[in-house]
Amino acid sequence: MLAWLTESTVGRLLQTFLISMVPVLELRAGIPYGVSLGLDYHRAALAAILGNLFPVPIIILFVRQVFAWLRKKSGRLDAWISGMENKAELKGEKVRRYGALGLVLLVAIPLPGTGAWTGALVAVVLGLRMRDALPAIIVGVVIAAAIVLGLTYGVSTIF
Repeated sequence: MLAWLTESTVGRLLQTFLISMVPVLELRAGIPYGVSLGLDYHRAALAAILGNLFPVPIIILFVRQVFAWLRKKSGRLDAWISGMENKAELKGEKVRRYGALGLVLLVAIPLPGTGAWTGALVAVVLGLRMRDALPAIIVGVVIAAAIVLGLTYGVSTIF
């Protein structure tokens, strides 16, 4: 019944899209995963970029309300959320200093603790508006995809 997930291009694209939505994994895992499923680099990159970007507007619009609701539920959740906000605040120093370029660089470096999820959280903590944060995050995700593609395929085989 679920054979189409592994046997069809649409299923492989969907898997790549979904893996790229997961925090921490994001497109750093999505692109190599898509390639390992047999997708060409164009399709793997596009699915990973779209999957990585999908949660960003949702995070920017609703994370404050979700955090407020979770804080009311438990002291442990409150402490965990405070810790995440403190980390985002620290990462936000570069964004404060360099503006949109700082946000692009934060998202573009494909290492743990960076990426679209972190960039969106930093944007929220710093009070950036969607129209300012989203373009910077998109550019950062595309740069990260190029870096991951280069590492996955080897730069010479892409260009």
